[in-house]
Amino acid sequence: MDKMSKPAPIKKTLHPRNIHNQGYDLDNLSKVLHELNEYIIPSKTGEKTITFANPDAVRALNKALLIADYKLEFWTIAKTNLCPPIPGRADYIHTIADILAEKLEEIPTGKKVKVLDIGTGASLIYPIIGVSTYNWEFVCSEVDKASVNNAKLIIERNKKLRNNVTIRLQENKRNILKGIILPGEYYDFVMCNPPFFKSKQEAELQNQKKNRNLGIKSEGKVTPNFSGQNNELWCDGGERAFITNMIYESKHFKNQSLWFSSLVSDKNNLKTFEMHLKKVGAQETRIVEMQQGNKISRLLIWKY
Repeated sequence: MDKMSKPAPIKKTLHPRNIHNQGYDLDNLSKVLHELNEYIIPSKTGEKTITFANPDAVRALNKALLIADYKLEFWTIAKTNLCPPIPGRADYIHTIADILAEKLEEIPTGKKVKVLDIGTGASLIYPIIGVSTYNWEFVCSEVDKASVNNAKLIIERNKKLRNNVTIRLQENKRNILKGIILPGEYYDFVMCNPPFFKSKQEAELQNQKKNRNLGIKSEGKVTPNFSGQNNELWCDGGERAFITNMIYESKHFKNQSLWFSSLVSDKNNLKTFEMHLKKVGAQETRIVEMQQGNKISRLLIWKY
């Protein structure tokens, strides 16, 4: 297994190894993707920025970042698909690397590290970052057939992904790990970014709040700036139901993964999750906070 240097301590900012720590070099990014130029505007301080309230602008920025920083040859998603903020997604991958490095005292890289990404989405963002940064091997699950097909296209059009990423359709939407983790398989880490909202209405209310924070006045019909389809943004019971189901399913696969994990949006759900983890006999539970600007993300991590 290839090795990297011992990781630095995690700080209350982007992860020390996150290549987006210095912000975006929009001049360079616009050179690798010329269409980004139409979304670049001056900020209040006179520096260059983009219209983050515009999903097209965010999608163009993501594409430019993936080409410039992660050396992708091809990437695309439909306008209806969720376009994830890459810096925060990269922090999840770097946090996994730190945890896997604890007993080794160095970060493990290469295909001997196998990660399962639950609900990878059309963007395939976590495997892209994980393969590009650490050359790990990924198996991914997704319930939406169109998203699976788009992810397969990204894999096929990028040589670096072809031998490192496999995607599987989850045919039963009630299952999370069942039907995806196959007999005889073993993973170093299971990761998940679950749908946070309970309904479309809840997602739209959150979008209106985000618009107000961005200084956007809503008149008449509200145009979402988050993009994303229903399976990407909401599910029955929201993240509390989803992660609870994942916890109880994980018990059946406790001998097939070293670590299980999920992002948690609502900190008020953490006590409930810890209670369920105690019930299923998890031997170790961690909560890791990751901060990107004013936003704090929480990772719930457990093992048996």
